[in-house]
Amino acid sequence: YSRYPEPENPLESLNKHHKIYYHEIATPQESDRLVYERPDNPDMGFGTQINDAGDTLFISVSQGTDAKNRLYSKDLTQPEAPVVKLFDAFDGAYYFLGEKVIKDERDGLAKAFGKKRAPTHRYWIYTNKDAPKGRVIAIDPQQPQEENWVEIIPEGEHVMEEVSLTGDRLIAKYLVDAKYEVKVFGLNGEEEGVVPLPDIGSAWGFGGKSNDPETFFAFSGFTSPTSIFRFNTHTREISEWKTPEVAFEPGEFVTKQVFYDSKDGTKVPMFLIHKKGLELNGDQPTVLYGYGGFNISLTPSFSVSRLAWLEMGGVFAIANLRGGGEYGEEWHDAGTKTQKQNVFDDFIAGAEWLIANDYTRPARLGIMGGSNGGLLVGACMTQRPELFGAAVPAVGVLDMLRYHKFTIGWAWADDYGTSEESPEMFTALHAYSPLHNLKAGTEYPPTMIFTADHDDRVVPAHSFKFAAQLQQDHAGVNPVLIRIETRAGHGGGMPVSMRMDLIADQYAFFVRALGMETDAEKATREPSEEDAQ
Repeated sequence: YSRYPEPENPLESLNKHHKIYYHEIATPQESDRLVYERPDNPDMGFGTQINDAGDTLFISVSQGTDAKNRLYSKDLTQPEAPVVKLFDAFDGAYYFLGEKVIKDERDGLAKAFGKKRAPTHRYWIYTNKDAPKGRVIAIDPQQPQEENWVEIIPEGEHVMEEVSLTGDRLIAKYLVDAKYEVKVFGLNGEEEGVVPLPDIGSAWGFGGKSNDPETFFAFSGFTSPTSIFRFNTHTREISEWKTPEVAFEPGEFVTKQVFYDSKDGTKVPMFLIHKKGLELNGDQPTVLYGYGGFNISLTPSFSVSRLAWLEMGGVFAIANLRGGGEYGEEWHDAGTKTQKQNVFDDFIAGAEWLIANDYTRPARLGIMGGSNGGLLVGACMTQRPELFGAAVPAVGVLDMLRYHKFTIGWAWADDYGTSEESPEMFTALHAYSPLHNLKAGTEYPPTMIFTADHDDRVVPAHSFKFAAQLQQDHAGVNPVLIRIETRAGHGGGMPVSMRMDLIADQYAFFVRALGMETDAEKATREPSEEDAQ
């Protein structure tokens, strides 16, 4: 989609809504044909997809950050064809997967659909309507009403995060305790087996056309660099296609998953990564990371920068908090609006678990998160300042009473609510807003706030105000710093050199604040009596 062409007189005709244009390659842009727009609702955003035959356009209509969308279609062979509203209510997520014409009773799908004579055209659709963990249905595009749906893959115990239709197979990716399992189904919903993933981790890809005999997917784990694999959709065999070379020994590290009780008794999963042979003496420098929002799941992934922390002897913990998507829409909802405090309770409980189980102690425990995760860090360090030895809130949403008044902030109201919508919502936001819960005379942990001067998503004013108020209210000798990147935004699009500098500063801050002794320091210091023994 595009905002082209700009109006001749912006004062008379402001171009404030999204538009979809059809562009023919090798033709000038001014000849592009307008396909769809909604000038009556400038908050609507569009995603587009074209079927394998290239004759039908599918339009996903979204509003804000809610996963619910509308799904429309348009015949591309007829320029004047109307836009067909297949699903025209924000009552669930709807994604087009593929299509097929069922010809007669000899077709293996005919029985499932009860059609034995005339050819029937069907769309396969992923939806979470009345199925918070996701399912696959088939619809007749001429009769898309819910009473005509045919359920292909029903909602299961685990979240069906993504589905693709490739090689006449449905490949469904499930989240099982924040790890992935991938199953293969026939187009009639019959389960045919699993994709044998190489390890515990995250997998994505599986794209292709409906008649492709193979597909490709990427796989990554905490100690497995992202590799590409080829998968045969019929034999279910996989083969390695490309693996990067990274100079480290995976066998030197351990990944484990634990479950702990949050404040209200909810079981919360957490990944722990560290070197083998770690001594549980309650004194290990540890970084706890979280996000907890917008239905986003934190699953295993490889990070060279995290590897550097691990090789220095640090522990890295990732908590899968409510507000994310790890257990479906109910898990997400439990961390939104007036229930947002659940997210902070989950994170604080994770920190307490690490201390109670002798991984670390408060002076050696750092917390880190970005964007919504920056809000997480800001809220937890203001609620429990004595619990942490260092805090790094990056590009955080820190003024919860006014966030919706800046740039794209209005779109986050689906998760946060706004201070203007009701007295109840104002009270809930004010109760945890990091900026408004700093208290004069309190000793806060060493803090390094990260932002960028061109961040037009979470405007840097959030970090500026929080840093100024924190420096004023903070009592004690702990440093309170703010790092402001120039010529950069919310994080995406940074050149590698700039990202390296930023990450180096983050971990250097943790090394100093948490008292981690580097190899260089160990080599130059005088040996202690304990070392001599």
